[in-house]
Amino acid sequence: MALPAARVQADAVDRAFFGHPRGLSTLFFTEMWERFSYYGMRALLILFMTAAPATGGLGFDVVTAGAIYGLYTSMVYMFTLPGGWIADRLIGAQRAVLIGGALIASGHFSMAIPTVTTFYLGLVLIVIGTGLLKGNVSVIVGRLYRHDDARRDAGFSIFYMGINTGAFVAPLVCGYLGQRVNWHVGFAAAGVGMALGLVQYSFGRKYLGEAGLHPADPGSPAAFARQKSQATLWIGAGAAVLILFGFGVYTGVIPVTARQIADAAGYVLLFLSVGFFAWVFLSGGWTRVERNHLIVIGVLFLGYALFSSVFEQAGSTLNLFADRNTNNSVFGWSFPSSWFQSANPLFVISFAPMFAWLWLRLASRGQEPGAPAKFAVGLLLVGLGFAVLIPPASQGTLVSPGWLTLTYLLHTWGELSLSPVGLSAMTRLAPVRIGGLVMGVWFLGTSVGNYIGGRVAGFYESMSLPSLFGAVAAFAVVAGLLMLAFARPLNRLSRDTA
Repeated sequence: MALPAARVQADAVDRAFFGHPRGLSTLFFTEMWERFSYYGMRALLILFMTAAPATGGLGFDVVTAGAIYGLYTSMVYMFTLPGGWIADRLIGAQRAVLIGGALIASGHFSMAIPTVTTFYLGLVLIVIGTGLLKGNVSVIVGRLYRHDDARRDAGFSIFYMGINTGAFVAPLVCGYLGQRVNWHVGFAAAGVGMALGLVQYSFGRKYLGEAGLHPADPGSPAAFARQKSQATLWIGAGAAVLILFGFGVYTGVIPVTARQIADAAGYVLLFLSVGFFAWVFLSGGWTRVERNHLIVIGVLFLGYALFSSVFEQAGSTLNLFADRNTNNSVFGWSFPSSWFQSANPLFVISFAPMFAWLWLRLASRGQEPGAPAKFAVGLLLVGLGFAVLIPPASQGTLVSPGWLTLTYLLHTWGELSLSPVGLSAMTRLAPVRIGGLVMGVWFLGTSVGNYIGGRVAGFYESMSLPSLFGAVAAFAVVAGLLMLAFARPLNRLSRDTA
């Protein structure tokens, strides 16, 4: 008997959730609570690692803390690649989300236990769990709609609001509990959030129907059996290697430090990035148009990775600046430094409609800039965000919270100029036969950026702040100017005709 098709669509007439399928509600709140847990813990992570043991922190130096932070945030996104592969080959997207959410909650609760071992165990569990959940929940959203359903883009916009709602609330709750009550209470709160997401997902899963319920259909039961056997073998081998490595590090049999593991991860990310594009460009069979598109994809990937390396310092360098160098009070009322992490999602919610209107308005006049020009604007704005911090950082006193708020505003405008545009460009430019792989590589760009951003934070104490912020700003601005200079040639390569 043939296996059920993986891309069975939900009933197109289902309009129970604001005119959209009822299942979108389930996924909206699942992603909202998952992002609550992720951003709630991230707001505390580097502050907890660098806090003195007397205050309950780990007492790590900034270089080590930055390396661990960069390793963790990069692996969260890199593991979406094997997470998608496991869902497609073995368990289906729905089960992947359920298992991933359970692992994430377990990771946060592990970090709520005040030992170094449970801290690292929690990070590993969250990385694996997010790899299973993050990409697959978006896949299910897409499968709720038929291919010709005009509601699809609007549905993703609603889903995106869930992401930012969770990201906005998380630092306010987890940040307050972590910094004002106890670090581990803040981590536990992140776990409670993911647990709530799992509960509502379990109750609402019936509304998802067949969307993402089954793994990809290889064509016959025999082929599926082979596919399942191979996937099980690879997953078992990977799990065994991970467990043995972790046990070896824990017992001292494998004498490596967290910083050495982070260094090795950097080489892995470099190898994956260079290896993918080398394989693509050395492969034959591309038409001239496809090869031109691949060149543009390569340039945009590089631009996105550079942007992310600056933008993603929100949780590392800028988090340290908020905690150590900013006067965290307004009209005499003091607030936790981690609350600055809510600024970006709040600004996204506020300004996303304005940017959508702007691009439509320019398009109606035939003046809309292409993706490379928008990338240039994003890079320039994220660089300007660091540049505005140079004068106040030179004063040597606690600076007004308005400076950091302005930085996050500029960074949000840069994000809205670049991130949605990049996703759209990847779907349009990627050759059909590697479309899914290109989207996975786009997540790899986020992973590379997060890794670099964490390592840059390691210079927080060894460089003067004006020098550090100036170097980061110059890096982004120069990249933006180069992207702007090549915008027209890249636009020509982006055309669908040779």
